[in-house]
Amino acid sequence: MRRSVTILFVAFVAAFSLFAQREPKPDPLTLPNKDGSLKFAVLGDFGSGEPLQYVMAKQIVRTWQAFKFPLMITVGDNLYGSERPQDFRSKFEEPYKPLLDGGVIVQGSLGNHDAREQSNYAPFHMNGKLYYSFKAPAQNVRFFALESTYPTKEQIIWFEKELKDSKEDWKIAYFHHPLYSSAGRHGSDLQLRNALEPLLVNYNVSVVFTGHDHVYERVKPQKDITYFVVGSGGKLSPGDLDTGSQITAKGLDKENVFLVAEIIGDELSFNAVASSGKVIDSGKIDRRKPK
Repeated sequence: MRRSVTILFVAFVAAFSLFAQREPKPDPLTLPNKDGSLKFAVLGDFGSGEPLQYVMAKQIVRTWQAFKFPLMITVGDNLYGSERPQDFRSKFEEPYKPLLDGGVIVQGSLGNHDAREQSNYAPFHMNGKLYYSFKAPAQNVRFFALESTYPTKEQIIWFEKELKDSKEDWKIAYFHHPLYSSAGRHGSDLQLRNALEPLLVNYNVSVVFTGHDHVYERVKPQKDITYFVVGSGGKLSPGDLDTGSQITAKGLDKENVFLVAEIIGDELSFNAVASSGKVIDSGKIDRRKPK
């Protein structure tokens, strides 16, 4: 009898431990979470339809339940592989259903794995445009979504005019290919950097979000601009990040990561959240101001 009780107790402990491993307790966010602020999320390279995406999606939903961001921007590779109606359901609509049902607006940008026709997919709110800008729903912020796979001359001209005409205090750009990255598979896109960086610097862009490399990296400010690589929303490249890179402020290639941010006045606070719920990076960024 005593042995049976012991066996049952051991089995219970093992089952409880397994459950705890499956549902780790998330870290508390370190964001202000204030009324009237701009709260948003950043997600990239996610639409695989694989288990890693769904685990990360559950953590995104848990984060949203504690930090009700109304906006999520995507930095491309929204769908890998086929793009049939059932693929949009399994790779986007189903994993993020609680967010979509809760009114979160997704503002997409396209990656190299995305068909251009995705710009017509209503839940990405691109209205048929490969590149576009929009004013944020709170605070004095404008986002610029670019199409970095084919950075045509017409797009660069459009981008400069949009930046020049923008009256918002905060200017935030997002697109797929990173201007700065310490990952080995792709790394920094130097040609794109030559085309875009002068505009980002001259027109006081404060933050740039990108993906493409399946890692998380916050780059040390380059010419006073903070760059993020948020490319592990569903895909992951373990061991791809150069741990000796001189430009990395913080990086992770061992877990999937997405980012949440909040803007109040001239300050942006951010938390990078792993699929385990651990906050693996956090900090504050001051808005760039005209000199």
